[in-house]
Amino acid sequence: MTKTILITGAGSGFGKGAAIGLAKDGYNIIATVHVASQVTPLREEARAIGLNNFRVERLDLTDPYDLAHAQTFDVDVLWNNAGMGEAGPVFEMPLDLVRRNYEVNVFLPLQLTQGFVRKWIDARKKGKIVFTSSMGGLFTPANWGVYVSTKHALESVAEALQQELRPHGIKVQTINPGAYYTGYNETMADAPFRWLDDSRHVTRREDLRKEFDGFLSAPDGHLDAREMIGRMIEIVPSDVGKFRNVVPKAVEDMLKAHQLAAWENQI
Repeated sequence: MTKTILITGAGSGFGKGAAIGLAKDGYNIIATVHVASQVTPLREEARAIGLNNFRVERLDLTDPYDLAHAQTFDVDVLWNNAGMGEAGPVFEMPLDLVRRNYEVNVFLPLQLTQGFVRKWIDARKKGKIVFTSSMGGLFTPANWGVYVSTKHALESVAEALQQELRPHGIKVQTINPGAYYTGYNETMADAPFRWLDDSRHVTRREDLRKEFDGFLSAPDGHLDAREMIGRMIEIVPSDVGKFRNVVPKAVEDMLKAHQLAAWENQI
C-alpha cells in the first residue's frame, strides 16, 4: 500500500522541498500551507512537473476550522513540520510573543497530533508521527532561548508519545536540522528588531545584529538545505530508524559534547 503523508508547513523551505521529493518517490502527499496565497502556486508547480499524487491544502494551525478539516484526512504519516521562531534576549522579550511561539510550535501541533492518534487507535491503524525539531531542541544558545525552548518542549512531548503509543503500533520520530539555509533562521533573526528599543531595553540593537550576522554568516550557519531535504525524504516514510535524527553528523557530535559538558557547567 502506498503511504499517504500529511506535511504541515509545506509552502516553503524543508517542507516544500521534501514534499516534492517524497511525491517523486511515489508517496501520496498532502502538502499543507499556512496562507491561501501559497495554495495555487504550489498546485501549479506540482502539476507542471507531473505530480498527480500531490494535494495542496491550506492549514493555518491557528484556525480551528482548518485544524478540524485537516483531521478528516486519511493519512498514514503525520509530519508536524510547521513552525515559527522568536529570537532575542529571554529576559526582555514580551511575554505575548513567548506565548505565541509556544502556541504555534507546541500546543497546536500537539492538538493536531492528538486528533490523528485517536483516529488511528480507534481504527487500529499503525500510523507514524514525525516532528521537525531542531539542533536547538538539544542545546540553548543565548538570544535564541525562547524558540529553542519550544523545541525542547517538543522533544519531551515526542519522547513521551513514543513510549505511550508503542503499544498501539504508532511510531514517533524527531528530525533535528542544523543551521541550514532556507531563510527561516534569517527571518527569525530579524524578529526582535520589531520590538527591541534602545531607549527602553538593556540589549543594544546594534550588538544583537552583529551577533546574529556573525552566526548566520559562519560556514556552519548557512548549510546547504539540499542535504537536509534529502535526509528528510529518507526518514519521514521509513518504518525503521532512530527516534532522534540530527543532521549533519558534525552537529550531532557537537550536541553530544555539549550535553556531556553540561554536567560540569558552573554558575
